[in-house]
Amino acid sequence: MPTLIIHSPQLSVEQLNAFTNKLGAEPKHCGTHYRADINTRLTTEDLDALRDEFLLDINQPPENFDLHSIQLLITDMDSTLINIECVDEIADFVGVKPQVAAITEAAMRGEIDFAASLTQRVALLDGLDVSALERVYNERLQLNPGAEALIAGLKSRGVKTALVSGGFTFFTERLKSRLNLDYTLANVLSVNNNKLEGHVKGDIVGAEAKEAYLLRLCEELNIQPRQAIAMGDGANDLQMLNLAGLGVAYHAKPAVRAKADVSIQYRGLDAVLDFLPVS
Repeated sequence: MPTLIIHSPQLSVEQLNAFTNKLGAEPKHCGTHYRADINTRLTTEDLDALRDEFLLDINQPPENFDLHSIQLLITDMDSTLINIECVDEIADFVGVKPQVAAITEAAMRGEIDFAASLTQRVALLDGLDVSALERVYNERLQLNPGAEALIAGLKSRGVKTALVSGGFTFFTERLKSRLNLDYTLANVLSVNNNKLEGHVKGDIVGAEAKEAYLLRLCEELNIQPRQAIAMGDGANDLQMLNLAGLGVAYHAKPAVRAKADVSIQYRGLDAVLDFLPVS
C-alpha cells in the first residue's frame, strides 16, 4: 500500500480533516511528520496540487524504496548542504560575481555543460589571493536549515554520510571536519604562491563523477545503490539522484524536481529523516 509523507510536525484539525477527505485515509502523526497509507499512488499532478493547496512538502517515495535498508546519504554541497554557491561568492572578490552567478545558474538548470562552465568561471578567478576563500567560508557560508539535525539523525541510525561537489575541496574538507562527515569529493583549485591560477587540478567533478563516486562508495561499503539516498539541487546532480534508491531534490531547480523521486521545497534538510524509520 503506497505511503504518503506529509513533512510537517503538526497539522491543525482542519488540515487533518482535509487530508483525510482527500486521501481516504487519516494521516498518522510520526513525530516530525505524518504518514498516510493510501489505496493508490498519486500522480505528479495530484501531488503538486496538494503541495500548492497546503504549502507543505508532500511526497510519495518510489514503490521499491526500502526505508529500512538505507546505509548511505550522499549530498551535493552548494545550495544544498550550504546556503551559497561558493564560486559566485569567490568571484565577488574580483568584481565578477554577476557574470559568474549567471553562468552558475545556467549550469544548474542544465542549459550549458557543467565542466565547460566551471572552467570558464574558475578562469575568471586567476590571480586572486587564497585568503578570499577563507573569507567566503568565515563570512558568507552558512549551513542550510536542518543540516546538523540531519547529520546527527543519520549517525544515530548508523547511516554513512558523503559530500560530493562540483565546488572545491577548500570548503568540502572544512565541512567534513565540522560535521564529522565520512567521505568527501570535490575539485582542487590550482594555487601558486597563495594565488589562484585560474584552473582546477585533475578531472572536473561533474555529473558523471558524482554518479561514479556513489557507485564507488557503494562498492566500498558493500551495499547496492538502492540502499543510498542522494540529494541535490542542480542538473549536475541528476545522474546521482537517479541512481540512488531515493533521489531528493532539495529547494531545487524545476527541471530537477521534475525528475527526482521526491522534493523538499518548504522544510529544511532534516525533513530527509522523514523517509527513514521512525527512531
